[in-house]
Amino acid sequence: MTDPRRLVPAIEALLGTEAFERIEANHGRTQAVRAARAAAEMLRHELAAGTADATSSNDPDSLAELAAELAEEWLKETESPSLLGVINATGVVIHTNLGRAPLPRAARAAMARAATGYSNLEYDLEKGERGTRYLHCAELLRELTGAEDALVLNNAAAALVLAANALAPNGGVVISRGELIEIGGGFRIAEIVERAGVRLIEVGSTNRTRLADYRDGLAVPGARLLLKVHRSNFRVSGFTEEVGVGDLAALARRRGLPLVHDLGSGLLSRRAAPCLDESTPSESVAAGAQITIFSGDKLLGGPQAGIVVGSREHVGRMRRNPLCRALRVDKVTLAGLEAVLRLHRDPEWSRTEVPALKMLTVSKASLWRAAEAIVAELRTNGVGADVREVTGLVGGGACPDAHLPGHAVFLDPAEGDPETIAEALRQGEPPVVARIVDDRLVLDPRTVRHCEQSGVAQAVARAVGKLE
Repeated sequence: MTDPRRLVPAIEALLGTEAFERIEANHGRTQAVRAARAAAEMLRHELAAGTADATSSNDPDSLAELAAELAEEWLKETESPSLLGVINATGVVIHTNLGRAPLPRAARAAMARAATGYSNLEYDLEKGERGTRYLHCAELLRELTGAEDALVLNNAAAALVLAANALAPNGGVVISRGELIEIGGGFRIAEIVERAGVRLIEVGSTNRTRLADYRDGLAVPGARLLLKVHRSNFRVSGFTEEVGVGDLAALARRRGLPLVHDLGSGLLSRRAAPCLDESTPSESVAAGAQITIFSGDKLLGGPQAGIVVGSREHVGRMRRNPLCRALRVDKVTLAGLEAVLRLHRDPEWSRTEVPALKMLTVSKASLWRAAEAIVAELRTNGVGADVREVTGLVGGGACPDAHLPGHAVFLDPAEGDPETIAEALRQGEPPVVARIVDDRLVLDPRTVRHCEQSGVAQAVARAVGKLE
């Protein structure tokens, strides 16, 4: 008996068919060949296994058509991007796992313009000669923070590494034991700073560090820098004591050494988010920190960036350090950040235009209406749900004590196992990420855009089997 696998047309024969010519026109010759080989292998496997589709297609033309279908499926799977857009229904605004802050329209447009063609990234249009990328955003940052100079790097950890390497080369960095925090991904401040080629001089205790402890630390041979790290992802309460930025800055000035303040989340103005009790870069600069570091993609609401503001002397030393080139940002990031910074010139305007700030400050009544709209559509599709009060989270390692009152949609327990439904939502198109509270699936409209509400309701209906 003839081996059924021999019925599969040769690769060249497949590529000569009309269906594969269309595939080549849409995907290129290389991908068409790869798809043909993958489809032929799948066909041989199906013929050997005796599956219905393959065995019923026992002539070359039918098998070629089936191969084209398999090739299209293979291309769809292999050419799908791994980085997908998702709907965040968790209520966590600065969700690190989901890309942190969504960008404002102005930033998206600016980034698209920068990516589309050439730009004056490092070209002085007035002088007609080479310029520097470090000027972009610097003037806006000086205006918004009151600092003498500014520098943009690829993230805040990079900024901290560069500050330690440039300002305390081969020296010691004095830091409170209560500020040796761990950030996302299991990375610790101590490990990051030590990779800069400096050594830590730990002072005080976990819960209490006094000015005298810092003085003792600076007396250690080789001490060259004071570092204060804002505990943005946890709080210490009870029997505690810490030294403020102003007192540390005064001590640093007396010793002729710089103070670096790693501020973390980067809320530019308290007026932009009155619900948050968070220090601002301008307050750090006014208190006397020679260098202040904060993130671009947290409460600032922009693209990933590590922003440095401070004295002209110390920022200049960081800019001239060879590591700066390795840690610099590209034109697309600078374009997006510049657009976001312009929005922050007016704190009230930033609340309406910067998505992260808008989500943080949205009213409880608005969240109730949004939740009711989702519930109404769910019920239309036969899915049981109700609205309950919840507390939202800032996320991103920022403001752990912040309470964001709101309303969310709770799916009825009768609709099925919440873990199973959550998994089905994650596997949908587009993926929807929800959370589970008290064994019920919860959809928080705080982080769901208005244009996504209907899509969320339909995704849930499909996940529970009430909608095809």
